[in-house]
Parts: sequence; structure tokens; C-alpha cells
Amino acid sequence: MKKHLLFWGVLAIFIKAVLVTAQDKEEVTVLANNKCKCARVTSRIIPSPEDPSEDVVERNIRIIVPLTNRENISDPTSPLRTKFVYHLSDLCKRCEPTEVELENQVFTVTQSNICDEDNEVCYTYDRNKCYTNRVPFSYDGKIIMVETALTPESCYPD
Repeated sequence: MKKHLLFWGVLAIFIKAVLVTAQDKEEVTVLANNKCKCARVTSRIIPSPEDPSEDVVERNIRIIVPLTNRENISDPTSPLRTKFVYHLSDLCKRCEPTEVELENQVFTVTQSNICDEDNEVCYTYDRNKCYTNRVPFSYDGKIIMVETALTPESCYPD
């Protein structure tokens, strides 16, 4: 009896794995991957649930809320952050300049007009940015303040 149940269990898992891998790999477009805000916005085209002959755009927004982060991520003594604000327009803005050709002229443009980088509040460390803080260090009976790296991978070259 146990072998019979084990066989059906293994068969069910195998069929589920085959069905999952056999699904059509639909193309997903990443609209935004904001590591500073821990958010990712993707979209893909799928058949409409109401009318399968029409296609609709499905948008997926994934937000990871870092509940143990501080108001000031560079200061371990600051209070825990309790307010998280997400604006879709801020997440999806593209501030990198690109070249566009219009009537045989090349223009350098950005896809957003709200590119004020100083205004962005990060909810987690940007792993490409070096964060440091002064901390007390006890050595030989003396306490001195030393500068320490909070993200050592980005502060020190290989």
C-alpha cells in the first residue's frame, strides 16, 4: 500500500513538473527594477480572460518591504522606518539620456522630466554605492571614533 501511494505521489509531482516546464515561455518586459526602493515592475502580453482573441497587457508589481531598516540607512541608531511611499511614476522613470532621430536630426532626450536624484529616498542599501558611518571603537582601553564601511563590497576595490 505504501509503495502504491509513493508511486502516485511521485507520478503527480512528475506530471506537475512537466506541465510547469511545458508552459509557453511568454516574454516579460522589465519596466523598472529599482533596487533602492526594493521594487520591480514587469509587464507581458497575455490573452484576454474575457475574449481570448484579444491580447491585454498584464502588469506585475513586486515590492519587498524591508521592515527592519532604519529611517537613515547609514545610521544604525536612527529609529526603524515605519512609512514606505511608492509612486509608480517614480519607479518607472528613465533618466538615462538616449539619442533619438527626428527628421534627420539627432536629439539627446530622457524619458522623464522628474529626474531629481537628490529627492530619492532609499529603503535599502544601493550595493553600487559606498556607505560609511562613524562608530566607537575600543582599543587599548581608549574609545575612539573610526569611519567604517557599511557596504564593504562597494567601498573597497578587489
